[in-house]
Amino acid sequence: MTGSSHRQVVALAGARLPAWALPADWPRINGRLALADLRLDAGTIASVRPAGDPPPGAWRLDGAPVLPGLVDAHTHLDKTFTAERARASRPGLLGAIEAMHRDRVDWTEEDVRARATRALEWARAAGAVHVRTHVDWWEPGSVPLAWSVLQRLAEEWRGRLVVERVALVPLGLYADASVADRIATRVAESPGGVLGGFVHTVNWDATALDHVLAAADRHGLDLDLHVDEELNPQAQGLLTLARRVQAMRLSSRVVAGHTCALAAQDEATALATLDAVACSGIVLVTLPVTNLLLQDAIPARTPRLRGLTLVKEARARGIPVLVASDNVQDAFCAVGAYDPVEALQTAVLVAQLDDAFDDASQMICRRGWLVRGAPSTAPFAPGAKADLVAFGATSAGAWPARAHARVVVRDGRVVAGEVPASWTADRANNAPPPWRSAA
Repeated sequence: MTGSSHRQVVALAGARLPAWALPADWPRINGRLALADLRLDAGTIASVRPAGDPPPGAWRLDGAPVLPGLVDAHTHLDKTFTAERARASRPGLLGAIEAMHRDRVDWTEEDVRARATRALEWARAAGAVHVRTHVDWWEPGSVPLAWSVLQRLAEEWRGRLVVERVALVPLGLYADASVADRIATRVAESPGGVLGGFVHTVNWDATALDHVLAAADRHGLDLDLHVDEELNPQAQGLLTLARRVQAMRLSSRVVAGHTCALAAQDEATALATLDAVACSGIVLVTLPVTNLLLQDAIPARTPRLRGLTLVKEARARGIPVLVASDNVQDAFCAVGAYDPVEALQTAVLVAQLDDAFDDASQMICRRGWLVRGAPSTAPFAPGAKADLVAFGATSAGAWPARAHARVVVRDGRVVAGEVPASWTADRANNAPPPWRSAA
């Protein structure tokens, strides 16, 4: 931080906002989106208009990219930062699960709390305003230790970061409808709880899937499932889920994470599945960092398959797609930093996404795709919360390259990052610095 005077943000002048967050009639200059001036008041955005004379006291960004607060839609706070003590004895997803089972027996409240707190601190410093975490739930008759610890952390972090918890239950436990209802009851008793499950060919059970959908509907719970996290072309979890959701006309928000098997299926099968997903209202979450490491993992052999779901094809059908961190520094993924921008940068490369800032960036910002009832106000509209992330060392055309240098603003106040001196320096004739493009 450059000084306490920058804690309260009055206005941003010459900000480059993403096209997806701007009105369709936003002006263009020489074919480029006009920069924007944002005035803040009492922790909200008071006005946003095409750039003109800088408002008094404004940071002068000269085209620096600015996003609304970020969303990390799929993480595992219970497992995080265990990589050094929980090592998989064989490669791939199932080997990582075995390693975590061995480590989990030694978890304590203090251990889970310390690791999760560190993760939340990293996420907030990266610019996240919302983190959804899956929590392993392996016993049908008891609430996991980590579930209760993370509930208390969510309460403590209220106002700084929204922390949602998803019960990650093996599909087999839902084979008994009464168990499904019991777990859903416990989740519903926990504020903000989301029902979830692990759907894979090793535990495939269509009846159990029906039970979890019915339990979610009965208890008014949203659903977030790990689905087809594998490269088995015979996987049918996503297709069955889409058909069942549409047939049951669920009011729940249904999210399907991973869906890697689409990449291994023949074109006709995969696209037919996506057509069904588009009709069902299901939201997809892709986890590029972890899935690149876990899928097609064979010792001493370079992977041939990317393990990424069909992002372009899904988006072309109007299916909402989010990108998230997934596992961070555990047996599933030894790297990661709870930085949604880092996850998106990986997706941009492996999925060959165009227009990273103007289009793809919405995949780490659209909280309304994840949470039913989230505010529908456009992120930069007057009255919206002044939760912003400004990137001081890059341009819209280069982003997310050099996105590490950022200033995080929450409720109109700086909470992380160094404010560049050029943003607050007086300049003769309003001339921008020579290194900054106004694009």
